[in-house]
Amino acid sequence: MKDCYESPLSSRYASKYMLNLFSADTRIKTWRRLWVALARAEKNLGLPITQEQIDALEAHLDEIDYECAAAREKEVRHDVMAHVYTYGKAAPCAAGIIHLGATSCYVTDNADLVIYRDGLQYLRKEVLAVIANLAAFAEEYKAMPTLGYTHYQPAQLVTVGKRATLWMQDFLSDLEEIDFAIKNIKFLGCRGTTGTEASFVDLFEGDSAKIEEMNRQISAEFGFDECFDVCGQTYPRKVDSRILNCLSSVAQSCYRMANDIRLLQHDRQLEEPFEKNQIGSSAMAYKRNPMRSERICSLARYLMADAANAPMTASTQWLERTLDDSANRRISMPEGFLCADAILRLAQNVTDGLHVNEKIVEKTVQEYLPFIATENLMMEAVKRGGDRQELHEIIRTCSMAATAKMKEGLPCDLLARLAAEPAFDMTEEELQQVLTPSLYIGRCPEQVDALLKKVKPLLENFTAEKAEINL
Repeated sequence: MKDCYESPLSSRYASKYMLNLFSADTRIKTWRRLWVALARAEKNLGLPITQEQIDALEAHLDEIDYECAAAREKEVRHDVMAHVYTYGKAAPCAAGIIHLGATSCYVTDNADLVIYRDGLQYLRKEVLAVIANLAAFAEEYKAMPTLGYTHYQPAQLVTVGKRATLWMQDFLSDLEEIDFAIKNIKFLGCRGTTGTEASFVDLFEGDSAKIEEMNRQISAEFGFDECFDVCGQTYPRKVDSRILNCLSSVAQSCYRMANDIRLLQHDRQLEEPFEKNQIGSSAMAYKRNPMRSERICSLARYLMADAANAPMTASTQWLERTLDDSANRRISMPEGFLCADAILRLAQNVTDGLHVNEKIVEKTVQEYLPFIATENLMMEAVKRGGDRQELHEIIRTCSMAATAKMKEGLPCDLLARLAAEPAFDMTEEELQQVLTPSLYIGRCPEQVDALLKKVKPLLENFTAEKAEINL
């Protein structure tokens, strides 16, 4: 519908998988699976529930009458009870045992935990795809000298590939955080209105072993090894905080990388992919704006801000339960996942097609190499009998003079100035021999190799699927 607001995350940026994961269909079907799992466990443990009732519930898992549910919710003002009613209409023989002993958070919270876990597992693959692209790029350019920067001012040389490993390392850190979050997500289980399991104490006539076994069976059915040790009505909202922190961390890594690419594209050293018929500007036809990297940064800012919702919610939970978390979580959690997905898809696209303008990189290196080589030049002059302190002062004054000329648009004449200094006792040709870029990249190739060796096991069984980006 074009006359209603639609989130750009759903209409432009997020993947079909993530949109489906956070859809009403997935959520309500997960609720129904939870109701079936509860009924099955209760039957297994001796409550008067028949196999026929369970079969009926399973047969109608996907038969969701949303109009019926909406009408019922309008009447009773309760979304879970509206869907209990709707499920019962679809499977009338089981209507009386749906949600037996449970409270609403049994389905809402457990379903969220299932969806968030699945979402994190999907994002993990997307992070790996970015790492795989960067690994290939770093390997290709591990020994190519390029000008390094500190304070965004020319500094010592690095290599194009080494710089990419800085981005890779950030994403590896994100991977560790995601893995930790996935590993430590526990199930809520069926714990009752205040987490005491009082309704099940009544249903199972005080048999605590049966209550624990019921929760074990339900958790196992959804792939969880354990439930939270204690809880109120909900699972601890600090889980949400941990998850959004992970997503914010991914956003930070993507922003840092994309911002670097934007800076380098300004200098024409590096470019993000640019399609044959892509338009860079509606007015300036010659433009090649880094629009994907800009979009990454734009969305990343949103996600980093969105992550602030979870700690505010976690810190304001009242005793066993308050409902002021619900409306916030309905927005902040799904949109956090959709935004992280969108950012990572763009990051995959950018890193899969990064283009190095090698001649520009070489020209930039050569322009600044005389300054970078001055320490080596000074050491060589000392070997020839020069005074280190005197030579240092000569280099300083000649460098300032050469820089001043460059600011006037003239070529760098530092070597000519140094050759004219008797204290150096070196010709300009001899000075030129020290200007081999590979002499000034330190251990960059070795550092790249070391990180790639560490990353290799992560990527051995990973095959990246190329993301289709709606630009």
